[in-house]
Amino acid sequence: MSVRERLDEIREIGRDELRGGYSRHLFDQAEVQLRDWFRSSAEKVGLSTEVDGNGNLWAWWGSPGPGTIATGSHLDSVPGGGTYDGPLGIASAFEAVALLQAQGWVPSRPVAICAFAEEEGSRFGMPCLGSRLLVGEIDPQAALVRSDSDGTTLESAWRREELDVSRLGADPKRLAWLSAFVELHVEQGLDLEQRGLPLAVASAILSHGRWRVSIHGEGNHAGTTPMRDRRDPVVAASAAVLAVRRVALEGESAARATVGRLAVTPNGTNVVASRVDAWLDIRGASDQDVRDQLAATLKLIGECVAAEGCSLDVNEESFSPLVTFHDELTSRVAHILGGVPSIPTGAGHDAGILAPHLPSAMIFVRNPTGVSHSPGETARHVDCETGARGLAEVLKRLAGEETS
Repeated sequence: MSVRERLDEIREIGRDELRGGYSRHLFDQAEVQLRDWFRSSAEKVGLSTEVDGNGNLWAWWGSPGPGTIATGSHLDSVPGGGTYDGPLGIASAFEAVALLQAQGWVPSRPVAICAFAEEEGSRFGMPCLGSRLLVGEIDPQAALVRSDSDGTTLESAWRREELDVSRLGADPKRLAWLSAFVELHVEQGLDLEQRGLPLAVASAILSHGRWRVSIHGEGNHAGTTPMRDRRDPVVAASAAVLAVRRVALEGESAARATVGRLAVTPNGTNVVASRVDAWLDIRGASDQDVRDQLAATLKLIGECVAAEGCSLDVNEESFSPLVTFHDELTSRVAHILGGVPSIPTGAGHDAGILAPHLPSAMIFVRNPTGVSHSPGETARHVDCETGARGLAEVLKRLAGEETS
């Protein structure tokens, strides 16, 4: 098979007719089908599979244990996401194993392919949920009470899948098995296209935080409430969104700020709303840059909210510190791939969650449009195959070494 053929197997799963692209969220029908595809793909190359206590899928080449070289990515998407974000890393991992098996090569160390749960955080609001739970970054009890837009808690979703909620949380034994993790991912930018190169490795991931901003006003009748008497949170939220953009544009060059999700209560056409929830995403070159940008942004938002006679609540949903990938492993992977460049990214990844705990690296595959988290996300077939062959060589070098 090829990477393209592997992706073709799932091209109809989770199509979003309203947004375009794909909507695949943790334990929804589409994501469950992708989990079945993961197991089927593993079976075709003779790998055993399991689900760990945090909902992450593992396919094993060899017996699970110390010295494992792991690769993989995620299966879920943002609402209306693209074809490659996540599944490319999974399909490439299975293709890499198949290529090595075709050569008659057998690893000296265990090799694992992992599909981490809820990387995008689109259902329960916590990006990289599965990997954060694995490393102990999230309190399992706090995770279990998280709910989706329909009010379903994580605990309820877990039980529906007949998973044991008592196993949720840090898994030091599994983490200790891993000697290295290499994640292949489509590039979410134009760096490689501009360089005219198919592959690169990641040097760092920008610092990144998410906050829920709740603006409270006074619900009322749209036809009987004079304009001067209103405390309209939608008006305040509109000004707040512009404030977010203004602060980011005035900040340092790596500053990024986005309000990509809004929820209006009660969301009626002829009703002055009582509340607006907005989700704020801020990224920057350092943890302090993000915190400084947040402080400046919230100060301006507070002024906008007060001017409309509304009140404000802010809750931090996640914070991911600046990640610098393992120098030695990254340099080695770059060398194996033929001396490819090392580039930073503003996108979060499971490899970034694992990086403080074990040597981790990332391989990027060129994206001709630079677009991601959108149906416009692209990758050339030839680059995908180049990526899989490169990943195969990386696994061969890393997993061909005897453990001490």
